[in-house]
Amino acid sequence: MKSAPLAAVDVWLPVMETAGYRCQCTGECGNPHAKTEGRCPREHDGYTSKRGHRIRLMAAPADLRVSPVKAVTLPPGELRAWCPDCHAATARLARKRLPAAPDDQCGLFDL
Repeated sequence: MKSAPLAAVDVWLPVMETAGYRCQCTGECGNPHAKTEGRCPREHDGYTSKRGHRIRLMAAPADLRVSPVKAVTLPPGELRAWCPDCHAATARLARKRLPAAPDDQCGLFDL
């Protein structure tokens, strides 16, 4: 029996079943996952290595630029299974790709 989160199981479970309880990253994290046919090999409740830590997959938006407020309202069909490493790396890359704020934009504390 696979472990499950304490909350939002009704959203998490369909995402994991669709993904086969395996991370759905196909290189968005910057790692091409070449040794595993282009998809991250991490599986829910698996281990990172022989002496590594246990992996807990999360259901998160496919597009990680989505705000957290909008992300909690997405249906399971718009979510993907992510391992923590791929999720963090993909989110970091997504933040780098955001357009810079225009120079003429007023700051909150500008007087």
